[in-house]
Amino acid sequence: MDSIVDRRQHPRGKNLGNRQRFLHRARSHIRHAIKENLKGRGIRDSESGETVSIPRDDVHEPEFVQDARAGRREHVLPGNREFVEGDRIARPPSGGGSGAEGSPDGEGEDAFTFELSRDEFLEIFFEDLELPDLVKGRIAAETSAIPERAGFTTDGPPVRMNLERTMRHSMARRVAMGRPTARAVAELEDELERLRSGAIEPADGRPAHARIAEIEALLKRADERRRRVPFIDPIDLRYNYYERVPKPVTQAVMFCLMDVSASMDEDMKDLAKRFFMLLHLFLTRCYERVEVVFIRHTQHAQEVDEDTFFHDRQTGGTVVSSAFGEMLRVVGERFPVDDWNIYLAQASDGDDWREDVPRCTRLLSERVLPICQYAAYVEVAREGSIGDDPLDSSQSELWRAYEDIAESRPQFARRRIARPADIYPVFRDLFRKGGVDA
Repeated sequence: MDSIVDRRQHPRGKNLGNRQRFLHRARSHIRHAIKENLKGRGIRDSESGETVSIPRDDVHEPEFVQDARAGRREHVLPGNREFVEGDRIARPPSGGGSGAEGSPDGEGEDAFTFELSRDEFLEIFFEDLELPDLVKGRIAAETSAIPERAGFTTDGPPVRMNLERTMRHSMARRVAMGRPTARAVAELEDELERLRSGAIEPADGRPAHARIAEIEALLKRADERRRRVPFIDPIDLRYNYYERVPKPVTQAVMFCLMDVSASMDEDMKDLAKRFFMLLHLFLTRCYERVEVVFIRHTQHAQEVDEDTFFHDRQTGGTVVSSAFGEMLRVVGERFPVDDWNIYLAQASDGDDWREDVPRCTRLLSERVLPICQYAAYVEVAREGSIGDDPLDSSQSELWRAYEDIAESRPQFARRRIARPADIYPVFRDLFRKGGVDA
């Protein structure tokens, strides 16, 4: 096999380019490997990259080989004590060769394993996700620099040239410098032609040849003046000037509501936390600045910071409506509905105090969803309690109560998860580009 060596004088950055080309070519295999690895990924692993293994057969590099059918070949083999001329050499046993191990079942090669950086991992994981129905404005900081007209300047790109202002300066300069107009030159030329043809006589009674000589001198000076004073001069050019002025723009806020009551065991809480971990990574990765409000609830709801939300071990009773009440309080204090795109993600096991279910559905339908661009309810079940199709399995009180809302509100979606393998497809389904099916 021939080898190709890059001997360019400045080969810096070649490895980065080669890596990006490899990631692009093996993207489908890498995405599948990430999906499998996420099943065992912990909550505290969000700041790390990922180790990915893909079949070696899928990463073969192109290579140059000699055509065995072309050319003339002569082989000289060393002699030994076992074979003489004319002997046929038996095929060697299977399992030989570089990179393979002999075994009773055949031969094989190790998978190709490599490390994805955190940025590469997140780019592939979130490449086709988005916040649905972002209609009130783009996500940005509280102020964004917006270009505004701020007068004129003497230099700039041709696309910004102000023709009216340029022609005004050109005319003022030509008048100030005494440049003859085309109309004045045309009148002199017309008078000269008529004098030469004898059609008219000079108005002041002079001989015609005297007036003709005078006009010729005037036309010569006019021609010289017009050449010295151009119609458009670089000093006449004026361009529209823009300044970037800070302007307030609308923002987005995501409310994360998690049930941490006693009915949620540690495995179920871990599933909910993993879902919110992916949601938090998605928001911070794909949008510059989006507000995230974390609310935990038992029989009481409380806004908490990120660390408390993911790691606090508080538990208690279950009143789901308290979380909606806390969310509405925060919206009223900090997030005016007219200026903010409001999103909701709720995770619960579906158990609620029986007398609280009507209040919970009423708050969601009448006060929460009308101010939300999109809301997602993720029900966490015990492993084995739901089958391959979560929507056709046993239903909790909240799941049944939310059924009518899901059918009548297109911006509300609900899904169920029972094991780590469910998180990836459910998350991508809820936030895929183009929207989610109810």
